[in-house]
Amino acid sequence: MPKSKSTFSWFSTWRHKYIPQKDFVLVLSFIVGLLAGIVTLILKNITFTIHSLLEKGIVFTDYHLYFILPVVGLLLVYLLKKYVFRKELKPSIPSFIKRSIPSLLYSLLRQKGLISFRLIYHPLILAPLTVGFGGSVGLLGPAITSGSALSSNLGSLLRVDKKTRTLLIACATAGAMASMFKSPIAAVVFAIEVFSLDLTFASLLPLLIASISSVLTSYFFLGDEVLFNFTVSEKFYLKDTLFYIILGIGTGLASLYFTKVYFAIYAFFEKLKTKFLRLIIGGLAIGVMLYFIPPLYGEGLSFITNLLEDHTLEAIGATPFDDYIDNIWMVIVLLIGISIFKTIAMTITFTAGGVGGVIIPTMVMGSALGNAIAKMINNIGLGFHVSEANFTLIGMAGLIAGVIHAPLTAIFLIAEITGGYELFIPLMITVAMSFLITKNLLEHNIYTQELAKRGDLLTYNKDKNALLLMNLDRIIETNFIAITPEMKLGEILSEAVAKSNRNIYPVVDAQNKFLGIILLNDLRKIMFDQKLYDKITASDLLENAPAMIFYKKDTMEEIMKKFETSNAWNLPVIYEGEYHGFVSKSKLLTAYRKKLIDFSGA
Repeated sequence: MPKSKSTFSWFSTWRHKYIPQKDFVLVLSFIVGLLAGIVTLILKNITFTIHSLLEKGIVFTDYHLYFILPVVGLLLVYLLKKYVFRKELKPSIPSFIKRSIPSLLYSLLRQKGLISFRLIYHPLILAPLTVGFGGSVGLLGPAITSGSALSSNLGSLLRVDKKTRTLLIACATAGAMASMFKSPIAAVVFAIEVFSLDLTFASLLPLLIASISSVLTSYFFLGDEVLFNFTVSEKFYLKDTLFYIILGIGTGLASLYFTKVYFAIYAFFEKLKTKFLRLIIGGLAIGVMLYFIPPLYGEGLSFITNLLEDHTLEAIGATPFDDYIDNIWMVIVLLIGISIFKTIAMTITFTAGGVGGVIIPTMVMGSALGNAIAKMINNIGLGFHVSEANFTLIGMAGLIAGVIHAPLTAIFLIAEITGGYELFIPLMITVAMSFLITKNLLEHNIYTQELAKRGDLLTYNKDKNALLLMNLDRIIETNFIAITPEMKLGEILSEAVAKSNRNIYPVVDAQNKFLGIILLNDLRKIMFDQKLYDKITASDLLENAPAMIFYKKDTMEEIMKKFETSNAWNLPVIYEGEYHGFVSKSKLLTAYRKKLIDFSGA
């Protein structure tokens, strides 16, 4: 045994003996938060360094040069993936699920929270190349992936159970977000909302510790530097309530647009045969968009900062429409254009092979939309006035709540960014409206929609989670004697009935295609009439199964419903038309009860 493994084995034995499990989890949560904070800082610094070197090395005399850099970055990412990082964690997973948060949710359900150690350093290399060269995505997703991979592998080394490993991944997520935004409360809430964790003291305290240690790490290295240096100067007035409702409706509709466009673009690029072709088409599309809308370049945090500081023209930058920029309605149109095309640029960056996150682009889109709506209200000529900075901030919250279905995260994130809770009421109004619209029209958010379609999504519903965590392979029984349609009654009795203690017999053809079933009750009526032994064949006794289970297609919830509606005790399992075995109701319910107990105790 390698020395390192024997050391960890000894430590695992020692800590089980001397350190209570609860105390050990708290210590681990502090370490995970610290590591997640360091990972986030490394990611930000590498990206900033690349961006700075490009600015110094290339003189941006004209916005046309924005066309070049994202394509170069995507090409570098493509080459690294193809020739250096060849091994992927789960090649069969659709590209939707390969995004940061969906992949973590999938690993928690189907891979027991075990994440490849390669995902510790992959995001630290690929994401800075994507974002540093101008890819229109964020860094939070890669930071969460890297921190979660660290926590998962640390948990594996220390031999923690699945429950603890899941909590550590949530701690890493909270730590990454806390370090990125210096918003520890929002980070804890985000981890709870995204991972559907039970809000108990046992899970809340480790999340708080991880969030605090990560924020302290950020303060240690960066001091008081914050993402957005903003102080609320215009408070909420009751007369503005209607306008915040309008903002909530606008951000809700924009969230629907965001989600629909995201999956539509993915569906289009999935049809392209090669990754290189996706790179070429995606790179050209991004270049064209940057030509007309330079703020789409990179994460877009400077764009948000300029809007908050009322430097709208600096935020928009040089465009082909500069001759008309003195017209406020042209400014509004450009802001709406940025909001519309940020989603497109972000998704194309992903589909072209880029690595990044969704949340910061969502904030950029929300800030542009919120600022545009405020400008429309202020310039419509009816004497109304609202704070454009406040609408910029609250627009971000509305989009976050709508796109990722995390209303509490949206509220606390913006409240912490502003350094107080002066905007709490308008935040609640806008976020509630946006969330209400999107949740009613889209049951699942951008992270969970594809997982839900595949039946791979954990929720707050323990009954459904128990079904999801069940493994169909473990309850399929294959000791049923199959018979062929041409078998005579006598042969059925001697070769099947006499040798089996089952009361049901599957009928299959020479290619193992499932044809139907024969019940023992039907055989009892004629089994003692020897005159029929050579006259009646299996095809004469054949009847359809009350329902069939389709392997790798039916979810456990669907299987349970089939037993309920058919009132059957055994149902055949079919895989690509062939007979695969039977599932009995008793074994299914026993496995379900056990899994429910295990999950409830987790």
